[in-house]
Amino acid sequence: MSFLSTARATIATAVGSAGGSLAKLAAPVAAVGGHVRGLLGDHDRLLGKADIDPGSWTAPPAPGLTGVFAPNNRLAGAEFWPAGGNGPEDVLVDDAGNVYTGLEDGSIVRYPAGGGTAAKIARVNGRPLGLEWLGDNLLVCSSSSGLLEINPKNGRVRPLLGEFEGVPFKFCNNAAVQGDGTIWFTDSSTKFGFDDFYSDIFEHQPNGRLFRYDIVDHAVELVDDGLYFANGVALAADESYVLYAETGQYRINRRWLTGPAAGTKDVFAENLPGLPDNLSTGPTGTIWAALVTPRDAKLDQLLPRPGLRKAVYLLPDALRPDTQRHGFVLGFDQRGEVTHNLQDPRGGFAEITGVREHNGFVYLGSLHESGIARARL
Repeated sequence: MSFLSTARATIATAVGSAGGSLAKLAAPVAAVGGHVRGLLGDHDRLLGKADIDPGSWTAPPAPGLTGVFAPNNRLAGAEFWPAGGNGPEDVLVDDAGNVYTGLEDGSIVRYPAGGGTAAKIARVNGRPLGLEWLGDNLLVCSSSSGLLEINPKNGRVRPLLGEFEGVPFKFCNNAAVQGDGTIWFTDSSTKFGFDDFYSDIFEHQPNGRLFRYDIVDHAVELVDDGLYFANGVALAADESYVLYAETGQYRINRRWLTGPAAGTKDVFAENLPGLPDNLSTGPTGTIWAALVTPRDAKLDQLLPRPGLRKAVYLLPDALRPDTQRHGFVLGFDQRGEVTHNLQDPRGGFAEITGVREHNGFVYLGSLHESGIARARL
């Protein structure tokens, strides 16, 4: 058996004994860590990984892929549209059916309605993540540059907001825009940037934030902080509330904007069967959530054990809990009840991070695929 296979088996045994003491759990992993150090040298940060200070959290028992979350093949026949680059993290569709996405090299590309060759229309600094409409222009969340406005006709890029209280954003992620132009957006982490997103998930500390930005008076307000990897944002069809995913807690939060509960926060959907990423609102009010991967039982068992989790984190990437190639999208009604469950357990198009409904189709983005996908509803 290879070293990697032996190490995987050792970690699985350690994590599987979740009822034991931390010392009992950590010992096998420490042995594997010693083997790694013997191979790679005794470094404080193995393989150049960022330093993490793991928190402790006990996840609720996973609901499993049963009932409303039962596996199906609704996404298995999705069309694949090459992007001419990698990592089309989010998708946006205009009234004519043209589709926009952003790639890992900073390019913003546009597909003609119905598919075809993706044409580059602009390039931004940083990693383009969330896309929204800001009037007739594109609003782009650039991980390190913040909020950017792009004219889709000429590709002109205009910075809108890149910092808060003099500190640049590290991880501007996703946004939603109200009818009056108010922008709600997330900064996933004040500690880690996009290139270290796994570190933030594994650390599990409240580094995320939700902001409100007024494009008229340029006022920015910190609305909610202490979030565990703040992620996708969407508005109710009537703009009575704003939703924002908290990936590290497997939930979607809701902040009321109108009515007697205005200004208060509650939970829209909790204990999800996967890690929620980008959100969007469909034409009939469906709230769409991309689940980048189903829950990982090993990660759930590591979350209440920060010492063991740090030991596992320091191991080579191949030995740590990771995403599964399993396409997964959920749709909710305005009360947070599941109305759509779209999956591809074989992962033909997987690690879905963005979803957008348009004219009877859902358009899908992914952090690691080389194009987008389209599936009929």
